[in-house]
Amino acid sequence: MSFFLIFIWIIGITSFTLLGSVYAKKVQKPDLLIALYVTFTLTAQLLAVKISAFDLGFTTLYGPSGVLLFSVTYLFTDIVNERFGRKETQRMILIAFITQVAMVFFFWLSIQLTPAPFWTAQDMWATIFGTVPRITVASWIAFLITENIDAYVFSWFKAKTHGRHLWARNVFSTIPALTLDSLIFLPIAFAGVIPLWPLIVGQTIIKWLVGLINIPFMYLNKWVLGSEKIDLNQTN
Repeated sequence: MSFFLIFIWIIGITSFTLLGSVYAKKVQKPDLLIALYVTFTLTAQLLAVKISAFDLGFTTLYGPSGVLLFSVTYLFTDIVNERFGRKETQRMILIAFITQVAMVFFFWLSIQLTPAPFWTAQDMWATIFGTVPRITVASWIAFLITENIDAYVFSWFKAKTHGRHLWARNVFSTIPALTLDSLIFLPIAFAGVIPLWPLIVGQTIIKWLVGLINIPFMYLNKWVLGSEKIDLNQTN
């Protein structure tokens, strides 16, 4: 995948956050933002099985195919944190984690079912959907740690700056969390299986690229949602 296509894909993927914000503005609840966040995390976990090459023109980086989607999940947490608060953000993270556990369990059940004698794709099905236990565990550990760190740092930074410098709390919560995610996930998932350093470098740089491109979208989403924090206790 060329740099131009990577850029277009990042823009396209990130644009889904705007749909969530438009809906949230209309109903005064983060329902669609949460649904999209869950969809992104589940899909990214499935795509993590495939290692892809990302051609930036001057170099080629390697990382799990879900890296573009997963990087945008931190933008979702920042959007919800900015508009609905840290507690709602952490509720969203917990919902996404539970759905990941449920998805893995359901796929495991499907693999255990005896295939029909005329269905010859059992091995392929097991390879793709029988998420390797190491990858699954690595994903869950990294997800719970880094997504919550992002939520805490964003909220702390917002309080310290009295709501100013949106770009700073977006960057300084997301970039460290994305980096830490690579350092936790990849060694647990792939140590001793494939070379780690190219994956760590590749995935981290790609995540930083997504994080930087996401900054204008953070401002766009805030503009769509408005500046006043929504108290969900009053809107239920």
